This record gives sequence, structure tokens and C-alpha cells, in this order.
Amino acid sequence: MQNNFLNRRHFIATGLAGLTATTLPLTALALTEANAVQLVNSVVADITRVIDSGKSEKAMLRDFQKIFVEYGDVPIMARYALGADARAASSSQLRQFTKAFEGYISRKYGRRFREFIGGEVTVRNARKIKNGYEVRTSVKLRGSAPFEVTFLVSDKSGSGKFYNMFIEGVNLLLTERTEIGAMLDARKGNLNQLIKDLNKTG
Repeated sequence: MQNNFLNRRHFIATGLAGLTATTLPLTALALTEANAVQLVNSVVADITRVIDSGKSEKAMLRDFQKIFVEYGDVPIMARYALGADARAASSSQLRQFTKAFEGYISRKYGRRFREFIGGEVTVRNARKIKNGYEVRTSVKLRGSAPFEVTFLVSDKSGSGKFYNMFIEGVNLLLTERTEIGAMLDARKGNLNQLIKDLNKTG
């Protein structure tokens, strides 16, 4: 399923979804359109900075995980990815799953960021939606035609955070939910085993 869906274009752009950056103090005031646009611009700038740092892959993955935690609404994303099983999980299991999901996403997409060298992301427009703001961008990778990437930003967790992304209309958080669900099914619903395996996957 993963190979069929996440081709090179999807994989690179999804990396932008899973790994978000850290410079905006959005807790003091309600989220505005300008905040949302600035956050997306900062996401791109910080990811580019790590890519261009010349660090080892291991060090870059650590940086990407820090970026993801700072800008991404990881608890909401992890709970959504777990789906209905999140309701049956204990508080301890949810905490452990969220931490494992955080590392899994960071490794899964961070390893593909070298392919983003020389790429360009341009913010096109933003609009208010029910849960925050939708920020549309145009992504141009070397050797490929531009394609649309839409970021969803909300402050429902208390500060401006990125919580989902669409690549040419494809809901990537929903895709992760499908992937995680398949992993859990393969383990006969054993969440503890999934958590253990996620810590080594990606």
C-alpha cells in the first residue's frame, strides 16, 4: 500500500507535513491568517536549514524530530492515526504511542529530505476554515512540474500548530491512519506490540 501511494512526489511533500519548524510564539493571541502563513514559511525555512547543514543523517533526523514536536500538533495527529483504538487505549498507552509515532514519522520522512535539495515551496494563498486556516502552497522539486500542497493550521491545542496536509487533494493524515491500522491488524490488535515496533520502524 505504501509503495503504491507514496511515490517520490508524495514522499517528499509528506515530509513537510510530518516535520514542522519552530520560531513562532502563537500562544499569546488567537491564530490569524498572517500567523498561519508565517508558520508555513517558517516550516519550509527550518527544514531547508537542516537539509543544508551538512550534518550526518542521524543528526538530521534528530533535528527533524525536534522540528516536528515544536510545530506539529503531535498528540492530535497520533490520536487520529490510531483511530478508534485510541478510545480503548489507556492514558499510558496513548502517551507511549504518541512518542513512538513522533519518532516513526520523523524517521520515515526525514530520510527522504535529501531529495528536496534545490526544491522551492511558494505560499499561494490562505483562507479561514472551520478548525483554523488552510494555507495553499506550490511545490517545485528539481526535474518535476509544480504541484499543490495544502497545510492545515489550528490553535485548538493552545498554540498555532500544523495538524494535517493535503498533496494534490490527498489527505496524508488519513493515509497514515490507514497505514497504522494495517500495522495494528497485523499484530492482532496488540497496541503494546505496535508501540514497540514503531520505535524501530521508519
